[in-house]
Amino acid sequence: MQITVVGSGYVGLVTGACLAETGHHVTCVDNNEAKVASLNEGRIPIYEPGLEAIVRRNNEAGRLVFTTDISLGLRDSQIIFIAVGTPALPTGESDLRYVGAVAKSIGEHLDDSYRVIVNKSTVPIGSGDWVRMLVLEGAKASSLVTVGGGETTITPSFDVVSNPEFLKEGTAVWDTFNPDRIVVGSDNVRAIDLMRELYTPIIERKLAENPQAAPVPFVVTDLASAEMIKYAANAFLATKISFINEVANICERVGADVSQVAYGIGLDQRIGQKFLQAGLGWGGSCFPKDVSALIHTAHDYGYETRLLKAVVETNKSQRIRVIEKLQHELKVLKGKTVGLLGLTFKPDTDDMRDAPALTLIELLNKLGARVKAFDPIVSASGIREGLSNVIVETDAYRLAETCDALVLVTEWKEFRNLDFEKLAQLVNRPLLIDTRNFLDRQVLTKAGFYHVGMGR
Repeated sequence: MQITVVGSGYVGLVTGACLAETGHHVTCVDNNEAKVASLNEGRIPIYEPGLEAIVRRNNEAGRLVFTTDISLGLRDSQIIFIAVGTPALPTGESDLRYVGAVAKSIGEHLDDSYRVIVNKSTVPIGSGDWVRMLVLEGAKASSLVTVGGGETTITPSFDVVSNPEFLKEGTAVWDTFNPDRIVVGSDNVRAIDLMRELYTPIIERKLAENPQAAPVPFVVTDLASAEMIKYAANAFLATKISFINEVANICERVGADVSQVAYGIGLDQRIGQKFLQAGLGWGGSCFPKDVSALIHTAHDYGYETRLLKAVVETNKSQRIRVIEKLQHELKVLKGKTVGLLGLTFKPDTDDMRDAPALTLIELLNKLGARVKAFDPIVSASGIREGLSNVIVETDAYRLAETCDALVLVTEWKEFRNLDFEKLAQLVNRPLLIDTRNFLDRQVLTKAGFYHVGMGR
Protein backbone atom coordinates (compact mmCIF):
# COMPACT_ATOMS: atom_id res chain seq x y z
CA MET A 1 0.00 0.00 0.00
CA GLN A 2 1.01 3.63 -0.49
CA ILE A 3 1.15 5.35 2.91
CA THR A 4 1.82 8.94 3.96
CA VAL A 5 2.82 9.89 7.49
CA VAL A 6 2.72 13.61 8.26
CA GLY A 7 5.08 14.28 11.15
CA SER A 8 8.42 12.55 11.70
CA GLY A 9 8.58 12.86 15.47
CA TYR A 10 8.58 9.89 17.80
CA VAL A 11 5.26 8.32 16.82
CA GLY A 12 5.38 9.26 13.14
CA LEU A 13 8.91 8.00 12.59
CA VAL A 14 8.38 4.69 14.37
CA THR A 15 5.04 4.13 12.61
CA GLY A 16 6.37 4.99 9.16
CA ALA A 17 9.56 2.97 9.49
CA CYS A 18 7.85 -0.14 10.82
CA LEU A 19 5.12 -0.04 8.15
CA ALA A 20 7.85 0.20 5.51
CA GLU A 21 9.59 -2.77 7.12
CA THR A 22 6.46 -4.86 6.50
CA GLY A 23 6.46 -4.02 2.79
CA HIS A 24 4.37 -0.87 2.46
CA HIS A 25 5.69 2.16 0.57
CA VAL A 26 5.82 5.04 3.04
CA THR A 27 6.41 8.75 2.54
CA CYS A 28 7.08 10.71 5.73
CA VAL A 29 6.41 14.44 5.51
CA ASP A 30 7.97 16.93 7.90
CA ASN A 31 8.44 20.71 7.70
CA ASN A 32 11.90 20.56 9.28
CA GLU A 33 14.35 20.57 6.35
CA ALA A 34 17.37 19.64 8.44
CA LYS A 35 15.56 16.68 9.99
CA VAL A 36 14.37 15.45 6.59
CA ALA A 37 17.90 15.68 5.15
CA SER A 38 19.28 13.77 8.11
CA LEU A 39 16.61 11.06 7.88
CA ASN A 40 17.24 10.58 4.17
CA GLU A 41 20.85 9.89 5.10
CA GLY A 42 19.74 7.24 7.59
CA ARG A 43 20.35 9.27 10.75
CA ILE A 44 17.50 9.56 13.24
CA PRO A 45 16.93 12.44 15.69
CA ILE A 46 15.85 10.27 18.65
CA TYR A 47 17.30 7.35 20.56
CA GLU A 48 15.13 4.27 20.16
CA PRO A 49 16.67 0.77 20.10
CA GLY A 50 16.49 -0.87 16.68
CA LEU A 51 14.91 2.08 14.88
CA GLU A 52 17.93 3.51 13.09
CA ALA A 53 18.70 0.24 11.33
CA ILE A 54 15.09 -0.07 10.12
CA VAL A 55 15.06 3.51 8.84
CA ARG A 56 18.35 3.09 6.98
CA ARG A 57 17.41 -0.30 5.50
CA ASN A 58 14.03 0.79 4.16
CA ASN A 59 15.29 4.16 2.97
CA GLU A 60 18.00 2.44 0.93
CA ALA A 61 15.41 -0.01 -0.44
CA GLY A 62 13.19 2.89 -1.56
CA ARG A 63 10.25 1.89 0.65
CA LEU A 64 10.74 4.81 3.06
CA VAL A 65 11.12 8.37 1.77
CA PHE A 66 11.31 11.65 3.70
CA THR A 67 10.23 14.96 2.22
CA THR A 68 9.08 18.45 3.16
CA ASP A 69 6.66 18.52 0.21
CA ILE A 70 3.20 17.43 1.38
CA SER A 71 1.82 17.43 -2.17
CA LEU A 72 4.45 14.83 -3.11
CA GLY A 73 3.58 12.80 -0.07
CA LEU A 74 -0.15 12.77 -0.80
CA ARG A 75 0.08 12.12 -4.56
CA ASP A 76 -0.62 8.38 -4.58
CA SER A 77 -1.34 7.66 -0.94
CA GLN A 78 -4.24 5.49 0.13
CA ILE A 79 -3.86 6.13 3.85
CA ILE A 80 -2.64 9.39 5.39
CA PHE A 81 -1.48 9.42 9.01
CA ILE A 82 -1.52 12.62 11.05
CA ALA A 83 1.26 12.07 13.60
CA VAL A 84 2.26 15.51 14.85
CA GLY A 85 2.73 16.61 18.43
CA THR A 86 -0.13 17.57 20.75
CA PRO A 87 1.72 19.05 23.75
CA ALA A 88 -0.13 20.18 26.83
CA LEU A 89 -1.03 23.85 27.21
CA PRO A 90 -0.71 25.57 30.61
CA THR A 91 -4.46 24.99 31.09
CA GLY A 92 -3.99 21.23 30.76
CA GLU A 93 -5.77 20.90 27.44
CA SER A 94 -4.00 19.61 24.33
CA ASP A 95 -2.43 22.05 21.88
CA LEU A 96 -4.04 21.10 18.57
CA ARG A 97 -2.48 23.80 16.40
CA TYR A 98 -0.26 21.37 14.51
CA VAL A 99 -3.04 18.84 13.95
CA GLY A 100 -5.30 21.61 12.67
CA ALA A 101 -2.68 22.98 10.30
CA VAL A 102 -1.94 19.54 8.87
CA ALA A 103 -5.64 18.73 8.43
CA LYS A 104 -6.19 21.90 6.38
CA SER A 105 -3.06 21.28 4.35
CA ILE A 106 -4.19 17.74 3.56
CA GLY A 107 -7.53 19.11 2.36
CA GLU A 108 -5.80 21.59 0.08
CA HIS A 109 -3.96 18.78 -1.72
CA LEU A 110 -6.68 16.14 -2.03
CA ASP A 111 -8.14 15.04 -5.33
CA ASP A 112 -11.21 12.87 -5.93
CA SER A 113 -9.37 9.61 -5.10
CA TYR A 114 -10.63 7.94 -1.94
CA ARG A 115 -8.32 8.34 1.08
CA VAL A 116 -8.38 7.30 4.71
CA ILE A 117 -7.08 10.04 7.01
CA VAL A 118 -5.87 8.59 10.28
CA ASN A 119 -5.56 10.44 13.56
CA LYS A 120 -2.44 8.81 15.02
CA SER A 121 -1.68 11.80 17.23
CA THR A 122 -3.24 11.60 20.68
CA VAL A 123 -6.15 13.99 20.36
CA PRO A 124 -9.10 14.88 22.62
CA ILE A 125 -12.41 13.09 22.25
CA GLY A 126 -14.34 14.56 19.34
CA SER A 127 -11.26 15.49 17.31
CA GLY A 128 -12.14 13.11 14.48
CA ASP A 129 -15.13 15.20 13.45
CA TRP A 130 -13.09 18.37 13.94
CA VAL A 131 -10.33 17.08 11.65
CA ARG A 132 -12.93 16.17 9.02
CA MET A 133 -14.29 19.72 9.15
CA LEU A 134 -10.81 21.23 8.69
CA VAL A 135 -9.96 18.90 5.81
CA LEU A 136 -13.15 19.99 4.07
CA GLU A 137 -12.30 23.65 4.74
CA GLY A 138 -8.88 23.15 3.15
CA ALA A 139 -10.40 21.32 0.20
CA LYS A 140 -13.03 24.02 -0.33
CA ALA A 141 -10.32 26.65 -0.70
CA SER A 142 -8.42 24.80 -3.42
CA SER A 143 -10.75 22.38 -5.18
CA LEU A 144 -11.48 24.42 -8.35
CA VAL A 145 -9.68 23.22 -11.47
CA THR A 146 -9.87 24.26 -15.11
CA VAL A 147 -11.53 21.75 -17.42
CA GLY A 148 -12.22 22.57 -21.10
CA GLY A 149 -12.14 26.32 -20.62
CA GLY A 150 -14.42 26.27 -17.58
CA GLU A 151 -14.14 25.51 -13.89
CA THR A 152 -15.29 22.39 -12.16
CA THR A 153 -15.23 21.46 -8.51
CA ILE A 154 -13.41 18.37 -7.28
CA THR A 155 -15.18 16.78 -4.34
CA PRO A 156 -12.65 15.02 -2.08
CA SER A 157 -13.52 11.49 -1.06
CA PHE A 158 -12.19 10.53 2.35
CA ASP A 159 -12.96 9.22 5.80
CA VAL A 160 -11.32 10.12 9.10
CA VAL A 161 -10.53 7.28 11.47
CA SER A 162 -8.91 7.14 14.89
CA ASN A 163 -6.03 4.68 15.30
CA PRO A 164 -4.35 5.37 18.65
CA GLU A 165 -0.80 4.21 19.31
CA PHE A 166 0.23 2.24 22.38
CA LEU A 167 4.00 2.51 22.09
CA LYS A 168 6.39 2.57 25.02
CA GLU A 169 9.57 4.56 24.59
CA GLY A 170 12.54 2.24 24.65
CA THR A 171 10.54 -0.68 23.21
CA ALA A 172 8.54 1.12 20.51
CA VAL A 173 9.80 -1.03 17.61
CA TRP A 174 9.02 -4.25 19.46
CA ASP A 175 5.63 -2.88 20.49
CA THR A 176 4.77 -2.05 16.89
CA PHE A 177 5.50 -5.57 15.68
CA ASN A 178 3.92 -7.21 18.75
CA PRO A 179 0.74 -5.23 19.45
CA ASP A 180 -1.61 -6.18 22.28
CA ARG A 181 -4.45 -4.88 20.13
CA ILE A 182 -5.11 -2.68 17.13
CA VAL A 183 -7.87 -0.12 17.66
CA VAL A 184 -9.66 1.54 14.75
CA GLY A 185 -12.44 4.02 15.28
CA SER A 186 -14.74 4.41 12.30
CA ASP A 187 -18.26 3.63 11.13
CA ASN A 188 -17.25 3.26 7.47
CA VAL A 189 -16.73 -0.30 6.21
CA ARG A 190 -14.42 0.77 3.39
CA ALA A 191 -12.12 2.65 5.76
CA ILE A 192 -12.09 -0.23 8.24
CA ASP A 193 -11.21 -2.73 5.50
CA LEU A 194 -8.28 -0.58 4.33
CA MET A 195 -6.97 -0.31 7.89
CA ARG A 196 -7.30 -4.07 8.30
CA GLU A 197 -5.32 -4.56 5.08
CA LEU A 198 -2.68 -2.11 6.33
CA TYR A 199 -2.07 -4.04 9.54
CA THR A 200 -2.38 -7.57 8.13
CA PRO A 201 1.41 -7.91 7.53
CA ILE A 202 2.13 -6.98 11.16
CA ILE A 203 -0.49 -9.41 12.47
CA GLU A 204 0.84 -12.20 10.22
CA ARG A 205 4.44 -11.41 11.18
CA LYS A 206 3.65 -11.77 14.89
CA LEU A 207 1.91 -15.13 14.34
CA ALA A 208 4.76 -16.38 12.14
CA GLU A 209 7.31 -15.57 14.85
CA ASN A 210 5.15 -17.10 17.57
CA PRO A 211 2.59 -19.58 16.20
CA GLN A 212 1.30 -20.27 19.71
CA ALA A 213 0.42 -16.62 20.29
CA ALA A 214 -3.21 -15.60 20.45
CA PRO A 215 -4.52 -13.64 17.44
CA VAL A 216 -4.07 -9.88 17.70
CA PRO A 217 -7.48 -8.35 18.51
CA PHE A 218 -8.57 -5.92 15.79
CA VAL A 219 -10.91 -3.69 17.76
CA VAL A 220 -13.41 -1.63 15.77
CA THR A 221 -15.23 1.17 17.60
CA ASP A 222 -16.82 4.50 16.86
CA LEU A 223 -14.50 7.51 16.59
CA ALA A 224 -15.07 8.87 20.09
CA SER A 225 -14.58 5.48 21.77
CA ALA A 226 -11.25 4.91 20.01
CA GLU A 227 -10.06 8.34 21.13
CA MET A 228 -11.20 7.59 24.69
CA ILE A 229 -9.42 4.20 24.73
CA LYS A 230 -6.04 5.90 24.39
CA TYR A 231 -6.69 8.37 27.21
CA ALA A 232 -8.32 5.80 29.46
CA ALA A 233 -5.42 3.35 29.01
CA ASN A 234 -2.77 5.89 29.96
CA ALA A 235 -4.84 7.27 32.83
CA PHE A 236 -5.30 3.78 34.23
CA LEU A 237 -1.59 2.96 34.03
CA ALA A 238 -0.74 6.28 35.69
CA THR A 239 -3.28 5.46 38.40
CA LYS A 240 -1.67 2.07 38.95
CA ILE A 241 1.76 3.66 39.47
CA SER A 242 0.42 6.33 41.82
CA PHE A 243 -1.46 3.62 43.74
CA ILE A 244 1.63 1.49 44.37
CA ASN A 245 3.56 4.59 45.42
CA GLU A 246 0.85 5.36 47.99
CA VAL A 247 1.18 1.78 49.21
CA ALA A 248 4.97 2.20 49.34
CA ASN A 249 4.66 5.23 51.58
CA ILE A 250 2.45 3.26 53.95
CA CYS A 251 4.88 0.32 53.85
CA GLU A 252 7.71 2.55 55.07
CA ARG A 253 5.65 3.55 58.08
CA VAL A 254 4.47 0.07 59.07
CA GLY A 255 7.69 -1.82 58.31
CA ALA A 256 6.54 -3.69 55.21
CA ASP A 257 8.45 -4.11 51.92
CA VAL A 258 6.57 -2.75 48.91
CA SER A 259 8.48 -5.01 46.51
CA GLN A 260 7.09 -8.08 48.26
CA VAL A 261 3.65 -6.49 48.48
CA ALA A 262 3.65 -5.65 44.76
CA TYR A 263 4.69 -9.18 43.86
CA GLY A 264 1.97 -10.64 46.06
CA ILE A 265 -0.87 -8.52 44.69
CA GLY A 266 0.45 -8.73 41.14
CA LEU A 267 -0.13 -12.48 41.11
CA ASP A 268 -3.84 -11.71 41.18
CA GLN A 269 -4.77 -11.96 37.50
CA ARG A 270 -7.24 -9.12 37.95
CA ILE A 271 -4.34 -6.85 38.90
CA GLY A 272 -1.23 -8.13 37.10
CA GLN A 273 2.46 -7.49 37.73
CA LYS A 274 3.06 -4.60 35.34
CA PHE A 275 3.22 -0.96 36.48
CA LEU A 276 3.49 -1.95 40.15
CA GLN A 277 7.08 -0.78 40.62
CA ALA A 278 7.22 1.79 43.41
CA GLY A 279 9.54 4.71 42.81
CA LEU A 280 9.71 8.31 41.68
CA GLY A 281 6.44 8.17 39.78
CA TRP A 282 5.61 8.69 36.14
CA GLY A 283 6.83 11.28 33.68
CA GLY A 284 7.61 11.49 29.97
CA SER A 285 5.56 12.83 27.09
CA CYS A 286 2.39 10.74 27.36
CA PHE A 287 1.10 10.16 30.89
CA PRO A 288 1.32 13.78 32.11
CA LYS A 289 -0.39 15.36 29.11
CA ASP A 290 -2.92 12.58 28.56
CA VAL A 291 -4.13 12.48 32.16
CA SER A 292 -4.26 16.28 32.18
CA ALA A 293 -6.20 16.33 28.89
CA LEU A 294 -8.73 13.81 30.18
CA ILE A 295 -9.26 15.87 33.33
CA HIS A 296 -9.75 18.97 31.17
CA THR A 297 -12.19 17.20 28.84
CA ALA A 298 -14.27 16.02 31.79
CA HIS A 299 -14.31 19.59 33.15
CA ASP A 300 -15.62 20.84 29.80
CA TYR A 301 -18.59 18.54 30.27
CA GLY A 302 -19.20 19.53 33.89
CA TYR A 303 -17.62 16.49 35.54
CA GLU A 304 -14.97 16.61 38.27
CA THR A 305 -12.43 13.79 38.04
CA ARG A 306 -11.55 13.43 41.72
CA LEU A 307 -9.65 10.16 41.26
CA LEU A 308 -7.49 11.41 38.38
CA LYS A 309 -6.71 14.65 40.20
CA ALA A 310 -5.55 12.58 43.17
CA VAL A 311 -3.40 10.46 40.84
CA VAL A 312 -1.65 13.61 39.60
CA GLU A 313 -1.13 14.99 43.12
CA THR A 314 0.24 11.67 44.37
CA ASN A 315 2.71 11.64 41.51
CA LYS A 316 3.90 15.16 42.28
CA SER A 317 4.37 14.42 45.98
CA GLN A 318 6.33 11.24 45.25
CA ARG A 319 9.20 13.27 43.83
CA ILE A 320 9.32 15.33 47.02
CA ARG A 321 9.68 12.09 49.03
CA VAL A 322 13.20 11.71 47.63
CA ILE A 323 14.16 15.15 48.91
CA GLU A 324 12.71 14.24 52.30
CA LYS A 325 14.84 11.08 52.38
CA LEU A 326 17.96 13.11 51.59
CA GLN A 327 17.09 15.60 54.31
CA HIS A 328 16.53 12.79 56.79
CA GLU A 329 19.99 11.37 56.12
CA LEU A 330 22.00 14.57 55.47
CA LYS A 331 19.88 16.99 57.51
CA VAL A 332 20.79 20.32 55.88
CA LEU A 333 21.25 20.05 52.10
CA LYS A 334 22.72 23.52 51.66
CA GLY A 335 26.35 23.12 50.66
CA LYS A 336 26.03 19.37 50.06
CA THR A 337 26.73 17.68 46.70
CA VAL A 338 24.17 15.23 45.35
CA GLY A 339 24.87 13.00 42.35
CA LEU A 340 22.04 11.74 40.16
CA LEU A 341 22.44 8.43 38.38
CA GLY A 342 20.20 8.84 35.34
CA LEU A 343 18.32 11.81 33.91
CA THR A 344 15.85 10.52 31.32
CA PHE A 345 12.33 9.71 32.51
CA LYS A 346 12.93 6.00 31.79
CA PRO A 347 15.80 3.85 30.44
CA ASP A 348 16.47 3.19 26.74
CA THR A 349 15.36 6.65 25.64
CA ASP A 350 16.82 10.15 25.46
CA ASP A 351 13.48 11.73 26.38
CA MET A 352 13.70 14.34 29.14
CA ARG A 353 10.11 15.57 28.93
CA ASP A 354 8.69 15.86 32.46
CA ALA A 355 11.50 13.66 33.73
CA PRO A 356 11.46 13.32 37.54
CA ALA A 357 15.16 14.20 37.50
CA LEU A 358 14.29 17.75 36.43
CA THR A 359 12.08 18.17 39.50
CA LEU A 360 14.83 16.86 41.76
CA ILE A 361 17.35 19.25 40.22
CA GLU A 362 15.01 22.19 40.74
CA LEU A 363 14.25 21.30 44.37
CA LEU A 364 17.88 20.56 45.25
CA ASN A 365 19.01 23.87 43.77
CA LYS A 366 16.38 25.74 45.80
CA LEU A 367 17.72 24.08 48.93
CA GLY A 368 21.29 25.16 48.13
CA ALA A 369 22.69 21.79 47.09
CA ARG A 370 25.24 21.31 44.33
CA VAL A 371 23.86 18.85 41.76
CA LYS A 372 25.85 16.54 39.52
CA ALA A 373 24.46 13.92 37.12
CA PHE A 374 25.44 11.14 34.79
CA ASP A 375 23.18 9.49 32.21
CA PRO A 376 24.41 6.98 29.59
CA ILE A 377 22.57 8.75 26.76
CA VAL A 378 22.24 12.37 27.89
CA SER A 379 25.89 12.67 28.89
CA ALA A 380 27.00 11.44 25.47
CA SER A 381 24.41 13.32 23.40
CA GLY A 382 25.12 16.87 24.46
CA ILE A 383 21.46 17.43 25.42
CA ARG A 384 21.43 20.15 28.06
CA GLU A 385 17.87 21.54 27.95
CA GLY A 386 16.72 22.09 31.53
CA LEU A 387 20.17 21.18 32.86
CA SER A 388 21.73 24.63 33.30
CA ASN A 389 21.99 24.17 37.08
CA VAL A 390 23.57 20.73 37.07
CA ILE A 391 27.07 19.45 36.30
CA VAL A 392 26.69 16.66 33.74
CA GLU A 393 29.57 14.20 34.11
CA THR A 394 30.91 11.78 31.51
CA ASP A 395 30.83 8.66 33.69
CA ALA A 396 29.53 7.41 37.02
CA TYR A 397 32.93 7.51 38.71
CA ARG A 398 33.55 11.19 37.93
CA LEU A 399 30.01 11.76 39.20
CA ALA A 400 30.76 10.09 42.52
CA GLU A 401 33.75 12.30 43.33
CA THR A 402 32.96 14.66 46.25
CA CYS A 403 29.28 13.58 46.45
CA ASP A 404 27.57 13.47 49.84
CA ALA A 405 24.84 11.24 48.39
CA LEU A 406 24.07 9.36 45.18
CA VAL A 407 20.49 9.04 43.92
CA LEU A 408 19.54 6.31 41.44
CA VAL A 409 16.93 8.10 39.29
CA THR A 410 16.72 6.08 36.07
CA GLU A 411 17.04 2.29 36.04
CA TRP A 412 19.58 1.97 33.23
CA LYS A 413 20.86 -1.63 33.09
CA GLU A 414 24.45 -0.36 33.05
CA PHE A 415 24.07 0.88 36.61
CA ARG A 416 23.74 -2.67 37.96
CA ASN A 417 27.25 -3.43 36.71
CA LEU A 418 29.02 -0.47 38.33
CA ASP A 419 31.99 -1.08 40.61
CA PHE A 420 30.25 -0.01 43.81
CA GLU A 421 33.35 -0.57 45.97
CA LYS A 422 35.15 1.96 43.79
CA LEU A 423 32.20 4.34 43.98
CA ALA A 424 32.12 4.05 47.78
CA GLN A 425 35.77 5.13 47.94
CA LEU A 426 35.14 8.17 45.72
CA VAL A 427 32.16 9.71 47.52
CA ASN A 428 32.37 11.89 50.61
CA ARG A 429 29.67 9.79 52.24
CA PRO A 430 28.56 6.33 51.01
CA LEU A 431 24.84 7.06 50.93
CA LEU A 432 22.73 5.84 48.00
CA ILE A 433 19.01 6.55 47.57
CA ASP A 434 17.57 3.98 45.16
CA THR A 435 14.36 5.59 43.94
CA ARG A 436 13.50 2.59 41.74
CA ASN A 437 14.39 -0.28 44.10
CA PHE A 438 16.57 -1.36 41.20
CA LEU A 439 19.95 -2.15 42.73
CA ASP A 440 20.91 -5.15 44.83
CA ARG A 441 20.91 -4.06 48.48
CA GLN A 442 23.32 -6.80 49.53
CA VAL A 443 25.84 -5.80 46.86
CA LEU A 444 25.62 -2.16 47.94
CA THR A 445 25.95 -2.98 51.63
CA LYS A 446 28.95 -5.21 50.99
CA ALA A 447 30.55 -2.39 48.99
CA GLY A 448 30.16 -0.06 51.96
CA PHE A 449 27.05 1.93 50.95
CA TYR A 450 24.17 2.80 53.21
CA HIS A 451 21.18 1.98 51.02
CA VAL A 452 17.78 3.70 51.20
CA GLY A 453 14.98 2.41 48.98
CA MET A 454 11.36 3.31 48.37
CA GLY A 455 8.61 1.67 50.39
CA ARG A 456 11.05 -0.42 52.43
